[in-house]
Amino acid sequence: MDGTLDHVMLRVANLEESLEWYGTHFGYEEKDRFEGDDFTIVYLGPEDMHEDGALLELTHNEGETPEVGDAWGHIAVRVPEGELEAAYDRLMEDGVDDYRDPESCGGRYAFVKDPDGHEIEIVKRDHGARFSLDHTMIRVEDADEAIGFWTRKFEYDEVGRWEADTFANYFLEPRDAAPEEMSVELTYNYDGRSYEFGDAWGHLCVRVDDLRDDWEQLLTREAADYRDPASCNNMYAFTKDQDGHEIELIERDTDAESLFPF
Repeated sequence: MDGTLDHVMLRVANLEESLEWYGTHFGYEEKDRFEGDDFTIVYLGPEDMHEDGALLELTHNEGETPEVGDAWGHIAVRVPEGELEAAYDRLMEDGVDDYRDPESCGGRYAFVKDPDGHEIEIVKRDHGARFSLDHTMIRVEDADEAIGFWTRKFEYDEVGRWEADTFANYFLEPRDAAPEEMSVELTYNYDGRSYEFGDAWGHLCVRVDDLRDDWEQLLTREAADYRDPASCNNMYAFTKDQDGHEIELIERDTDAESLFPF
């Protein structure tokens, strides 16, 4: 079970403001929308995104102002090699706040924040649509356990790592993943700190072939039984990693008229 990372979900306080921000600055378009009684879910992505590229899910709950914790770090979006500085400068010209410019990051990447304070890294890649999702970073308290979770439970491969004096980053993705797919970045700080979740970050989602069979396989591999398919009307399910990050499982036809299974 090495399913594609389908989307990352962020909660936002003002949906229209967030939609305008991502549309104006990243060229994202609305791919699908679901209206509940007191919440709205919208999927976004570049117009020419890869078929296995990850979507950004924005969830707005009426009357709530999400709080950003530090158990989730950032999403990362792509720009072509040689265009990092120009892309950042254009964002500044368009009114995005100056957070961490390329020079302060050694010319390798940069960071901005969306209207709710979600951090967005800009990375240089010669694959994927411009501003498509490259990876999602989460912070973990035990690197060995976290890597083991993704490699054993989901059969992901470790495809890269960076070990510094005080922290380490590990990148994992499905086996034989296309370059355009999103990966998960695990950040481990050596000082033994713990993290607060807040509620501004929701979950990662893995697209599976058979929801019931893959769910049973996860339970056999001792994944957390958080929200099983039956409790979600057999449309999706949720487990948690060793630190409590929520991970949705979903089975759906990406060629269908609506992306939602419900």
